[in-house]
Amino acid sequence: MSKNSSSNKIGFFRSLIWKLGATFFLILLVISAIYLYIAVWTAEMYYQETSQKLNAEIAPHIAAENKCFVDGKANDEVLKGVFHDVMIINPSIEVYLLNTEGKILTYFAPNKKIKLDYVPLEPIHEFIENKGESFVMGHDPKAEHGEKSFSAAEVYEGSELMGYIYVILEGEEFVNASQLLLGSYILRLGARSMIITLIAALLISIIALSFITRNMRKMVTVIREFQNGNLNARVKLKGKSELNEFADSFNDMADTIVQNVEEMKTMDNLRRELVANVSHDLRTPLATIQGYIETIMMKSDSLSKEDKEKYMHTIFSSTERLKNLVAELFELSKLEARETKPNPEPFSIAELVQDVQQKNLIIAEPKNIELKLEFPYDLPFVYADIGMMEKVLQNLLDNAMKFTPSGGSIKISLKSKKDEILLSVADSGPGIKPETLPHIFERYQKAERTSLDEKSGLGLGLAIVKKILEVHDINIFVESSENTGTVFSFSLPKYKGKSVSDKKLEYS
Repeated sequence: MSKNSSSNKIGFFRSLIWKLGATFFLILLVISAIYLYIAVWTAEMYYQETSQKLNAEIAPHIAAENKCFVDGKANDEVLKGVFHDVMIINPSIEVYLLNTEGKILTYFAPNKKIKLDYVPLEPIHEFIENKGESFVMGHDPKAEHGEKSFSAAEVYEGSELMGYIYVILEGEEFVNASQLLLGSYILRLGARSMIITLIAALLISIIALSFITRNMRKMVTVIREFQNGNLNARVKLKGKSELNEFADSFNDMADTIVQNVEEMKTMDNLRRELVANVSHDLRTPLATIQGYIETIMMKSDSLSKEDKEKYMHTIFSSTERLKNLVAELFELSKLEARETKPNPEPFSIAELVQDVQQKNLIIAEPKNIELKLEFPYDLPFVYADIGMMEKVLQNLLDNAMKFTPSGGSIKISLKSKKDEILLSVADSGPGIKPETLPHIFERYQKAERTSLDEKSGLGLGLAIVKKILEVHDINIFVESSENTGTVFSFSLPKYKGKSVSDKKLEYS
């Protein structure tokens, strides 16, 4: 294991397993607490509703069997005896006599402490109307905001409604006893819930973590393999999930890294080739210059005037070649660094093409190469950097003349399109191999076709062409096949001007 891997080990309490396990436990603990609360509340509601169902007839029985009012007043002596007897039989209840407005007239309850003088009558009316069939909670006179199950009945004196018998079915003594039992019940139920929660959390954690971390362990293993140098390591997961998206992202990143590494290796090889080529191309003119200068110095007295002029011409040609080589390298470096910015302006592309052709006729004629032009008469202006476009055209012509045999031809064509002028340079050379074609614009790359120029140089001309067009946001295209020649073409944007006709002129 690498040094980084061993130093990055994660402690147990900071590990994903611990975090997920603790999360599951807390979730189940909260669920258990909610369940416990619901269970206790449900049990209490169940008991109160059952109690109301069973004891619904207590209040009607008291009202029917006893004379609760005499001459419009509460019959306290009879009622207290009745209330006392009922509570002896059922100590959990509390009995109240209410008038028609809900005011408590008399009652019998432990400790004789009440907090309400009036009892709201809405629950009582609902209970009486439904005859105790529906579960209704009523207000507890001993608690300002408490509600309990109850029984109620109307009390008449003759035919006149005088009030209500109101019986609380869960009195204070019942509440005190039930709270003691409830505490013990909650403790037992809580302990059981805690044990069940711990077991469930353990089981769920084991199952979930084994499923989740299985794929994560695969990913960590592959990532470590990649980190340790196995660039072919990739994560292979089935299904569709967030982990699969992560795995796909890692695989894409790994592919990009491998591609970048390969590109860096390729660039390194190209740089080595450049150093070799530059060394060779610099050494050749320098050796020529040095050799001829030494000859002139050693044989100055014996050399004829014609020989001296010939040697000086050779020295001049070598220095020109050296100067051009350094200029190309400097120009390409500036273009790649985006230090050279185009200065676009409207100009006549037809005139520029004719100027470049005239300058190159003196080079083409000794090689017996026909240099032709073909374009419509009076083309509109284009909009670009005229100096850069002249360099592009010159480099394309230099490239064409390197590979065009004696008796061959080079044709520069201009065609007017909707918003552009298409410029193409076609030669009758040997063509370019298909496998080489995609790489001819790469820096330091030479096309694998036979050059007829012994001073063909480093092959930076096409790279400079592509970079110049890139800073103009223009694409260049090349079409070639072996033994049929090569055509380079690109389009320049028209400047708003006039074009007369498409009558073609051909210059030879």
